[in-house]
Parts: sequence; structure tokens; C-alpha cells
Amino acid sequence: MHEDRRALWKDSRLLLIGVIILAMALAEGTANDWLPLVMVDGHGFDPALGSTIYAVFAAAMTIGRFSGGWFIERFGRPAVLCASGVFAAVGLALVIFVDSQVVAAAAVLLWGLGASLGFPVAISAAGDSGPDSAARVSLVATAGYVAFLVGPPALGFVGDEYGLRAALLIPLVFVVIAAMVAPLIGGRRRAPVLVEEA
Repeated sequence: MHEDRRALWKDSRLLLIGVIILAMALAEGTANDWLPLVMVDGHGFDPALGSTIYAVFAAAMTIGRFSGGWFIERFGRPAVLCASGVFAAVGLALVIFVDSQVVAAAAVLLWGLGASLGFPVAISAAGDSGPDSAARVSLVATAGYVAFLVGPPALGFVGDEYGLRAALLIPLVFVVIAAMVAPLIGGRRRAPVLVEEA
């Protein structure tokens, strides 16, 4: 069993999938923990509107997960994961760099759509990446859960020092990397995945 685990750590494709999961989980977890405060402190929304914008993010996530299967069937997992990273990166960049409430609120849609498919689609890709799918999923899921648990508190620390908008540079860098490596994971072009159940 230990030898099998060591072999998984040498599987470059699986490790790339782990990078994608870490990045997209960080993008999702950051929004879950910090998006309303980013909108209030970083863009001057009142608290009620900041919470409403988070609801927009959650709605975009839901739409992405329910509609994602259609895109996966037609374009394949690598293309969908690449597009997810690009959408999330554009959304984050607009929130960080553009001083406009309208742009920031609209950017949250892109951020939510981009983050919606990253984790479930990458988990599915890990399961299909080779033998012993359970061990493969366990390995990459750990990266995702670490990002969920450790990422937001770390961003809060950075935000205390430099501001929350500046702290968003961290998930931005990660999702850009995810978009760049997604085409390298290969796999089946057509993948019948029910991402809304992931």
C-alpha cells in the first residue's frame, strides 16, 4: 500500500490535477469566507449589499454546476477546467484591480462560474487517471480540503497587513496556474459526469 502511494506521488498527471483542485478550492473557499467583506471594505458596499453579492456568487456556482455536464460532454474535462480557471482569474482580477462597484459586482459572476466546476470535475478526472481510483481521489481531494481549511485564514492574515483586495492576488495566481496546466491533464474528451452531484 505504501509503495502504491509513493507511485501516485510520481504520477505527474495526477499531481497536475491536484494543483488544479488546490487552486479552485482556494478560489471557492476565499469567496465563501471573505467575499462580503471584500465588497464592503474593498469596494465600499454597505453590508447588506455585500451579502447580496455573495448570494450572486453562490447562484453562479449553482448554475455552473448544473450546466457543467453539457460543456464537459462537448469539450472534455481539460478544456472545461482551463475555461474555469480563466473565468475565475478574470473575475478575481476585476475585483482586485478595477475601482468600480458595478464591475466588482459583475465580476463575481465570473468568479463563481469559474470556481463552480474546478473541484468536482478535477476529482472526476483524478478518479479516471489510472488504477486504484479511490487512492487517487483521496490524494487530490486532500489538496482541495487543505486549501479550503488553510487558505482563507492565511488570506485573512495577509488581508490584515495589506488589505483584502491585495490578498486576493494569492488565489488569482493559483487559478492562473490551474488554467495553464489544465490542458496538460489529457484524459477522455467526452466524460459523462454529473457535476451537480459532486
